[in-house]
Amino acid sequence: MPKKEAIRRARQDKRAGKSPSTQAGEFVREQMDEIRRGEHGARSPQQAIAIGLSEARRAGVDLPPPRKGKAKSGNPAKRAQQEREAAQRAASGPSTAPGGAFGLGDAKGAPDPADLNLPPGFEKFLGR
Repeated sequence: MPKKEAIRRARQDKRAGKSPSTQAGEFVREQMDEIRRGEHGARSPQQAIAIGLSEARRAGVDLPPPRKGKAKSGNPAKRAQQEREAAQRAASGPSTAPGGAFGLGDAKGAPDPADLNLPPGFEKFLGR
């Protein structure tokens, strides 16, 4: 939750005709100060900036939404391994047979009335 002082300074910047990024700088500065005082769990300055910009958007500063795909790519070798594992899981198909874990059903997954032990005449309710 942004402090009232940061909101007041941002509104003052808006009245002075300053840009939205300058207005949002008040919220970012507040986040950086919280990290320095040890009141915040952000691990990097970039994270503090992202939190400050998010708070500024919520407070009404006219900032554009964050760009898509700006997250770090991480370790390329690890990413390649994860992609291989995902492709292998997708190629192996579903982990259970049609009809669920009980082995009931045909290729479409519909249960066979003989397997359900229904009283005579109840097959018509199954839509067959």
